Amino acid sequence: MSSSAKKIFLLLCIVVPFLFYCVYYYGNVFKNAPYRFAEFKSFTFQYGTRDSLANKYNSQTGDYQYINKHDSLVKTHLLLNKSELLYLHRKASELGLWDFPSDERENDTSHLKGAKPPRYLIEFSYQRKSKKVTFDANYAGPQKLVDANLQMVKEIQSVLTEAEGRQKK
Repeated sequence: MSSSAKKIFLLLCIVVPFLFYCVYYYGNVFKNAPYRFAEFKSFTFQYGTRDSLANKYNSQTGDYQYINKHDSLVKTHLLLNKSELLYLHRKASELGLWDFPSDERENDTSHLKGAKPPRYLIEFSYQRKSKKVTFDANYAGPQKLVDANLQMVKEIQSVLTEAEGRQKK
C-alpha cells in the first residue's frame, strides 16, 4: 500500500466517523439546551430596599413601575421588542446567569451603619425552565459573581431606560 493510500484509509476509518459523532453529539446538546431564546416566555426585574421592591418590570404584561427622582411612584406600560429581549437573554448567557446561585442575599448589615442596600430580583422564564436570582448589593460572595450581577442589573436598567425614551418620542 502506498503512503497516500494509507493516509486516505486513516482519514476514512478514524477522522470521518469522529466528525460525524461530534456533529451528532453536539447537535443534540445545543438542540436540548435548557435556556434557548426560542423557548423564552418572559422576564421580571424588581429592585428596591429589602422590605419594599417598589421598582418592578414584567416583560409579559409590560407593567413597569419605578420611583423617580422626586420620590413619586410612576406606573407605565412598556413593552420591549424582540431584539431587546434577545439582547438581555444573550447578556444573561454571556455573564453566566444560569450558573448563579439563586440566593445571593447578605443578612449582615452592621457595617453599613443603618443604610439599606438595594436588593435585586431577576427572573427569566422559559417553557421548560426558569431561573430566579435574588441579589443584595452588599453580597459578600466572590468578586467575579458580584461584578457579573451588577453588570446584569446595569444592562437591564439601560435597556429599560432606552425603551422608555423610545416610547416617549
